[in-house]
Amino acid sequence: MFTGIIEGLAKIVAIQREGSNVHFGFQSPIVNELKVDQSVAHNGVCLTVTAIEDETYWVTAIDETLKRTSLNGWSEGSTINYERCMPANGRFDGHIVQGHVDTIGIVKSIDDKDGSWLIHITYEESQHITVEKGSICINGISLTVVESYDGGFSVAIIPYTWEHTNMHLLQVNDSVNLEFDIVGKYLQKMMSIQQ
Repeated sequence: MFTGIIEGLAKIVAIQREGSNVHFGFQSPIVNELKVDQSVAHNGVCLTVTAIEDETYWVTAIDETLKRTSLNGWSEGSTINYERCMPANGRFDGHIVQGHVDTIGIVKSIDDKDGSWLIHITYEESQHITVEKGSICINGISLTVVESYDGGFSVAIIPYTWEHTNMHLLQVNDSVNLEFDIVGKYLQKMMSIQQ
């Protein structure tokens, strides 16, 4: 389980294809603290560390993960948000994030508000919902929804988040990984069963 509080940024230094799988090699300040079989969220996608070689750690994305996320758009040199699993004795600073991406969103606008940024994102699947002042996870970042509407929402980004995540690298029409609030997903499922 994750909280959506990004630890830092990792750089993709190698990509290897093997059948329908893709292996990604990352360099990051925490490489010496990782171990094989550890879960790390990369732009909100929970991936298992499969190998550590020199200053590079490796993860593997299978076909299902590649279809559901924006990983197909990653390339060597891409900068990715990372977060290790929450320790049992840690503070819960964000919200419950599973690292299981629901769908891909598209950045529709990025508005500089002279001290913050307002980003509008749309998505296709109508079964997902957001609520104003509810939680959303974008590229692994726990954020609060500002506006909620059918097929889209907006979030406001504070300077710290802008500078310390890959948010400042986003451009209009970029794809982002979206994980909707787990509590909302369960409530929506219960409501659909009762109807």
